[in-house]
Amino acid sequence: MNTSLEHLPTPGREQLKKITEIIVAAIRPEKIILFGRYAATTGVPRLSWHDNSLPPTGGFDLLVITRRGERRYEHEVQDLIENRCRAHVPVTVLVHDMDYMNEQLSQGGYFFSMLRVEGILLFDARTVPIAKGSPPDLAAIRIRAEKDFGAWWSKAEAYYRSALFNRQGKEWKLAAFLLHQAAESAYQAVLLTFTGYKPCTHNLDKLRRYTSRFSLALTLVFPCDNPGEEYLFRLLLIAYVDARYKEEYAITENEVDILIGRLADLLSVTARICRNRLTSLGKMEKAGFLA
Repeated sequence: MNTSLEHLPTPGREQLKKITEIIVAAIRPEKIILFGRYAATTGVPRLSWHDNSLPPTGGFDLLVITRRGERRYEHEVQDLIENRCRAHVPVTVLVHDMDYMNEQLSQGGYFFSMLRVEGILLFDARTVPIAKGSPPDLAAIRIRAEKDFGAWWSKAEAYYRSALFNRQGKEWKLAAFLLHQAAESAYQAVLLTFTGYKPCTHNLDKLRRYTSRFSLALTLVFPCDNPGEEYLFRLLLIAYVDARYKEEYAITENEVDILIGRLADLLSVTARICRNRLTSLGKMEKAGFLA
């Protein structure tokens, strides 16, 4: 696995060194792997990355492999790392144990196979080696992606239609919950279509961050670049629990209508980029290579 960060500007290398130190001190991981846009050795913006700045398009994507015997749940480790790193550099973290990763590699899992090829190893405790794995089955990947997209896209559309029905009935809270479900399903459709990987979370903020590297248009649906946008997204984020179970959850008709418009945009972008991805997978299959 690649270990070089020479394609990144100096501030990026320094930030990754710092967050690696934070993670190692916090949980003593087996391995830390950088993936996503900043693991790419080409096309990384250098001139716009100034000293003491964050990465130009947000934080780093990391896979943290825990050691055997780790007793904390994966989501606990994930939250711990993201909270510890937040003051320095935002990170989006996936957490798995070494056995799970090696099992996925042995089965030719798309996400982990590509991560093994394109990821950058930031830290290695050298306790357990990364398996070589089996070559991904291109036809199986395309078929699986088509099936996953169809299933999750259908869910997203159904939840959206139900939200419209409840909006007509002036059931604002229920509409908000259903819009949350539509958004979650859309994000899962993107992840599964592009990577074959589905994280175990209902947290829209995490899902939004996980999918941000696939499309700028996807990130612009909920930009969260000012207090008003942050408040609107939070109304949707907490609707998963609060809209159903908490009396104090409040959302106005106007806020529901704005969120309905945003979900229409999210569904439109999701359909476009996923269908383009399926087309690309078909071409890759015919050409005999995976990208």
